Amino acid sequence: MKFSIQSIFSTLLGVGLGADAAAAEGWTGWRGDGRDASVPAFEVPDVWPESLERVWKVEVGEGYSTALVDGDRIYQHARLEGEEVVWCLEAGSGRTVWREGIPIEFEPGRGGERHGRGPKSTPTLADGRIFTMSISGTLAAWNAKDGELLWKRDFRDRFDKTHPYWGTATSPVVEGGRVYVHAGSCEEGALFCLDPATGAEVWVQDQHANCYSSPLVEEVGGVRQLVEFNHHGLCGVDLESGEILWESVYPHRGNNQNVPTPVLHDGLFVVGGEDRGVFAVRVERTEDEWRAERVWRHRDVSLEMSSPVVSDGVVYGFSHFKMGQLFGLDPESGEVLWRGEPRAGDNAQFLAVPGHVMALTDRGELHVMRSSREACEIVKTYELGTRGTWTAPALVDDGLLVKDGRELSLWRFPGKPEE
Repeated sequence: MKFSIQSIFSTLLGVGLGADAAAAEGWTGWRGDGRDASVPAFEVPDVWPESLERVWKVEVGEGYSTALVDGDRIYQHARLEGEEVVWCLEAGSGRTVWREGIPIEFEPGRGGERHGRGPKSTPTLADGRIFTMSISGTLAAWNAKDGELLWKRDFRDRFDKTHPYWGTATSPVVEGGRVYVHAGSCEEGALFCLDPATGAEVWVQDQHANCYSSPLVEEVGGVRQLVEFNHHGLCGVDLESGEILWESVYPHRGNNQNVPTPVLHDGLFVVGGEDRGVFAVRVERTEDEWRAERVWRHRDVSLEMSSPVVSDGVVYGFSHFKMGQLFGLDPESGEVLWRGEPRAGDNAQFLAVPGHVMALTDRGELHVMRSSREACEIVKTYELGTRGTWTAPALVDDGLLVKDGRELSLWRFPGKPEE
C-alpha cells in the first residue's frame, strides 16, 4: 500500500493533518510545482504552536539542493566525498530505499569555498525520472523507482568550461514532455531543450551565457513560455522553437551575479541582482509583437541569492544590504513598504502559505510572518538548531523538509488530535 507523507504522519504520530491536495501534488522541483514557493493547500493553524517536532534527521552530504517529495518517497541530491549522490528515503522514517551516485570533480572559485563543493541546483521529478544538475554542469536522468542511471550529459562536447565561476546553480525544468536547462559558463552558454527519455537535443539556443538563476514556465500574453534570468537579463523563450520572444537587459556584472528566480504578479515580473537593486518588467503582446517594459527599478533594497515570493499582493524578499534584512515591496510601484531588523543573516528562503510567509534563514531560524503591507509582523520564530541553512525548504501537508550543511531533517507543525 502506498502512503503519502500525510498518511504516514497520521499513522506514526496519531494526528489528522489535512491538506490532501498538497500531498497529491508533492514537491517536484525548485520552489515547488509552480516554482513560486507558494503552498495554498497548507492548513494555517488558529494558533501557531510553540515549537516544531523533528520526526527524523539523516546525514546525506553537502550541498544546497532542495529535497523532492512524491507520495511516500523523498529524494535528495548531495555530495559525499568524490561523488554526487541521489538518495531515495522513506518519508515516514528517513530510512534509505536506494542510493546511487556518479563521480564529480569540482574546485570552487576563490570566494566560494565556504559554500562547499556540493550541488547547488535542485533536481526535477517528472514522469518517473529525476533530473539532476551537478555543480560542474553534468545533467543526469535517474529512474525514480530504483535509482538506475538512464543517461547523462556533461556538455564538454560543446563548451571548454561547463559551469559558471562558482559552480552550476540553475535547476532544470520539465514542461510538455521536454527538459530544459541552461548550460555553460559565464563566458559562453546555451539553453538546451532535450528529450527526457534519451537526453537527445530537440533544439539549442545559444545567444546568452549561463548564470546562477533557475528558469520557470509561465503563461505570458496568452502564450506558455520559459522565462529565465540569464547572464544577459530577463527573457521569454518559445518552448517549441527556442526563439527569444522578448527580453529586458540586466547583465551579470563581474562578481555581482544574476541568481534569484523572478516572481510574477498580475503581469509584472519582479527580480534583482547583487548590489544592483530590484526591478519590475511588464510583458505585453500586441498582434505578433512582444514588448517588455521596465516599469520601475531602484537600489533601496537588493537581492543577492534569495528569490522573492508574493503573498496577498506584496512581494517579500531578503536584501543583502544592512547585513541582511527582510522587506515587503509593492510590485506595482516598487515602493518598499517596510523593512525588518538589520543583521538578520546572509540569506533567507521563502514559502508563501495562506495569509502568511515563512522565511528560513541561513542561521536556522524559521520566521512566520503575517501577510501585511504595514509592517514586518513576525508572529512566531522557530529555532531549528541548524547552521549553514542555505537550501530552500519544501513544505508538504504539515511536513517541512530542511537541509542544512550535511543533514536533511523532517519537521512537522503539531496538529489537532484525531477526534
